[in-house]
Amino acid sequence: MTRPTLIGAPVDSGQRTAGCLMGPAAYRVAGLAEVLDALGTPALDRGDLALPAALPACTPHNPAVDQLPATLAWTDLIRTAVEAELAADRLPIVLGGDHALALGSVAGAAAHAARVGRPLFLLWLDAHSDFHTVQSTSSGNLHGTPVAYAAGRAGFAPFPPFPAPVPADHICLFGIRSVDPAEHRALEACEIAVNDMRVLDEQGISAPLRRFLDKVSVAGGMLHVSLDVDFLDPGIAPAVGTTVPGGATFREAHLVCEMIHETGLMTSLDLVELNPYLDERGRTARLMVDLVGSLMGRKVFDRPTRSFT
Repeated sequence: MTRPTLIGAPVDSGQRTAGCLMGPAAYRVAGLAEVLDALGTPALDRGDLALPAALPACTPHNPAVDQLPATLAWTDLIRTAVEAELAADRLPIVLGGDHALALGSVAGAAAHAARVGRPLFLLWLDAHSDFHTVQSTSSGNLHGTPVAYAAGRAGFAPFPPFPAPVPADHICLFGIRSVDPAEHRALEACEIAVNDMRVLDEQGISAPLRRFLDKVSVAGGMLHVSLDVDFLDPGIAPAVGTTVPGGATFREAHLVCEMIHETGLMTSLDLVELNPYLDERGRTARLMVDLVGSLMGRKVFDRPTRSFT
């Protein structure tokens, strides 16, 4: 198995609820490295990335956009870090930080995939579609834009052009239950697979996920997985600023992660939107670490009894 690398990305510029910058530390305190060690896949921890003293000078055309210079700088830093780990034949795990970090992590994965001549696929485990552009967002929160950036949508100046945009049929939105009208219209015009909670309630978790993973396997693709805390139901994962009721249960989330592991397809991973300030005695951080254990090979019968209350 490819050895993982932990990359702390304390991004707090993609939204306005302070606290996500503490996410990388919370994952470490919750025992992420120890879980990976126990699975025989010890991680190399690169520490946390840090913004440069001087941020890019830019003024967005959309006056609603918030903290654009910082997000541009984070995008460049994270893209470079993810590219470097993939080039070294390692599995980068980006510890966030809000979901704006995926503007950089998916770009790094796409640049590497294009360089080695393999298709990139994107599995977006999230309550939101994140399909706004810099121009279309009305909230101005750039954590709602990474999927659109990865898909090559127009309207992202002054971000650099996305390297090798991910084809729409290589993107799977999974667990979606909050989509703005502008995003809905844009998604209807493309072939992105939108597996919202209605689809998952009717078909179950495994069938739509298996269809997408089979497509990745047949294509010999690389798989970037982006796991947002709000993919989970807030009843089990309260530490997120964008809670949406009706998310994945404990069992459903572990099934998703175990299925991904069994394919051996995952080549890079984001863990995003963990806000320890909103957590209950580390409950959400521990659950996310437990899910990484499933992504890296731990089975239900290997898991010790543990309370998340």
